[in-house]
Amino acid sequence: MSELAELKCEACSADAPTVSEAEMHSLGADVPEWRIVERDGIMQLEREFTFRNFKQALAFTNQVGDLAEAEGHHPALTTEWGKVTVTWWSHKIKGLHKNDFIMAARTDEVAQSNVRAD
Repeated sequence: MSELAELKCEACSADAPTVSEAEMHSLGADVPEWRIVERDGIMQLEREFTFRNFKQALAFTNQVGDLAEAEGHHPALTTEWGKVTVTWWSHKIKGLHKNDFIMAARTDEVAQSNVRAD
C-alpha cells in the first residue's frame, strides 16, 4: 500500500485551496500513471484501466464506486467494454485537492487487486 493511499481524505470546503504546482508534481509522483488534464478550465486527474471484458470492467467500476461512496468523494467513471476511465477532481473547488491524489492512489490499489489485461 502506498503512503498516499493510507492517508484519509479531509473535508473539503468551497474555499479550500487547490494544490500548488509544486504539490501537484510531488503528489503526482506517487501516482505516476495518472495524467493531469484540463477540461473547461478545471484541472483533473485521469487514468484509463483495461480489462479482459465488460464484466471485469463493470466490477472494477462498482469497487471504485464503493470506495468513493465511503469517502464521500466521487469521480467521473466511464465504463466501456474492457476499459474504465476514472477522473478525479474536487467539485467544490473546481480543481485538484490532495484528496484527489489520495483517491487516485486508492483506485490504483483497487485495480491491483483485480485481474487486468494490461
